[in-house]
Amino acid sequence: MRAAIYGAGAMGTVLGAYVTKNGGRIDLISRNKEHVSALKSGGAHVCGGADFTVPVSALLPEEMEGVYDVILLMTKQRANGDVLRFLLPHVAKDGVVCTLQNGLPEPSVAEVVGEDRCCGCAVSWGATFLGRGEARLTTSTDALEFALGTLYGNGEKLKDVSGILSLMGKVTTEKNFIGARWSKLTINCAFSGVSALTGYTFGQICDDKYARKVAQAVLKECFDVAVACGIKPAPVQGHDVVAILGYRTALKKWISYHVIPVAMKKHRDIISGMYCDLSAGKPCEIDYINGVAVDYGRRVCRPATLNETVVSAVHEIERGERAITPDNLRLFKEFV
Repeated sequence: MRAAIYGAGAMGTVLGAYVTKNGGRIDLISRNKEHVSALKSGGAHVCGGADFTVPVSALLPEEMEGVYDVILLMTKQRANGDVLRFLLPHVAKDGVVCTLQNGLPEPSVAEVVGEDRCCGCAVSWGATFLGRGEARLTTSTDALEFALGTLYGNGEKLKDVSGILSLMGKVTTEKNFIGARWSKLTINCAFSGVSALTGYTFGQICDDKYARKVAQAVLKECFDVAVACGIKPAPVQGHDVVAILGYRTALKKWISYHVIPVAMKKHRDIISGMYCDLSAGKPCEIDYINGVAVDYGRRVCRPATLNETVVSAVHEIERGERAITPDNLRLFKEFV
């Protein structure tokens, strides 16, 4: 079986390093020539939550040959159309493209490769790209988990993908995959969105009392949109996130607020990839994260006002009209 990670940036480098270290064979593919050169010459170095270096097979896109049985897609969603059209000749006829992207990316993948060759995975850990063959794992090693599934009834394709991912961490095959996606989306909307606006790590969001209130309110709004859409968020790492973090009474709201730092304890060092893009002067994936909650809310006439505020402010940052600063939390004073 031939396997590849297309988009070997922060998380792709960490995943590829783990898979290779634990006996798997996988190609790490990136357009970053300097990074690929370093991977080829010195291997992949993972630091942070783990610390090891392992020789890996690294390629530039133009160096790809033949077809792959499994391609793990780990690029930004903004370029999905062009990326997938490039990859299409490299996907085996009975192969599969598994998207590990955030948000709800499966429809855009299936549109190009076909529903029978598309599955997805919600990832419960984070990483930061350092470059030149190095990436930092920003999650505890006891929280390396994957929620694998499909929206298209092609469950037979999941076995090979699960075998690869299990070389890094625990893999759960989710029957309620849209629910698993929504649970991860909710956490990303709350923490990645606020991180992008403020420059805070997830831990700093928890420590700043008002930032935590904003994140809590965004979580609640995403849960409410899910209910309105008939989506039941799935457990995350065995925990019912709606029961723990959702609320409908003042007491449950108080409990939720005080549980958030505990729930995020293993992920305190994560900083949003959207923040990294914004701070580098690049457009980010806000429309594919918080924008999804806004879009689904509109479909059922349940406005996602807080998520819309995040989306609008991030676009202002992209246009140079707003800075990344904790002062952006003032935008929510009308609502939270």
